[in-house]
Amino acid sequence: MIVNSLIGLIGAFSLYLKRKVLQKLIFSFVSFAAGAILGGSLYQLLAESLKEMNVLQAINWLIVGFILFFILEIILKWYHSHKLRQKLRNFGYSIFIGDAVHNIADGLIITSTFLIDVNLGVTTTLLVIAHEVPQELGIFSSAVYGGIKIKKAIFLTFLSQASCILGGLLGYYFLSEEMILPMLSFAAGGFIYIAASDLIPELNKESNTKKSIITLLIFLIGFVFIVSIKLFLPG
Repeated sequence: MIVNSLIGLIGAFSLYLKRKVLQKLIFSFVSFAAGAILGGSLYQLLAESLKEMNVLQAINWLIVGFILFFILEIILKWYHSHKLRQKLRNFGYSIFIGDAVHNIADGLIITSTFLIDVNLGVTTTLLVIAHEVPQELGIFSSAVYGGIKIKKAIFLTFLSQASCILGGLLGYYFLSEEMILPMLSFAAGGFIYIAASDLIPELNKESNTKKSIITLLIFLIGFVFIVSIKLFLPG
């Protein structure tokens, strides 16, 4: 969770890269992340929950996770659009509030998977990091666009990202055994939503045939990478 929190400083790293280089890096990372998150959600989180839960229960919790992540994104997008319409800096800060809530949930998910199995916890942490890198870059950029100074935006991005530690502590001390397995299916639903709604649509915007093929290959590499972890390091 500490490593995940350090992603909040990614805005500082981006300052030293040219815009074109940064865009290429982000797009490649999004391609890999989409495949990794989709594979991890199904072959790691959902598969692990099905060891102790019946199929219907697992699907129910997956749907709950999918819908709640959908609702959270609607709220975040509302803040974004409202900020652009009103031109008020205060709404730029609201982005970080929403991000902090999201990161607390990530902390809960990471803790619950580690409590079940260390290998599963490591894999889940990698999935969280995979979707957090492009997301935190987007939040940082939006905050700067909204009028927040760069140094302050870096600090606030790090602060909101560090809230995952709070989620981890809450999970460790307050999650009961009965709640841990549902959290796996819940997390799977949230990750599937992120892959299907946020990441894959971005990849489909690429119109160049050659680049589309490269994008697909990177996506498949991400998918195979996570599935391979399941095959060679079974929980």
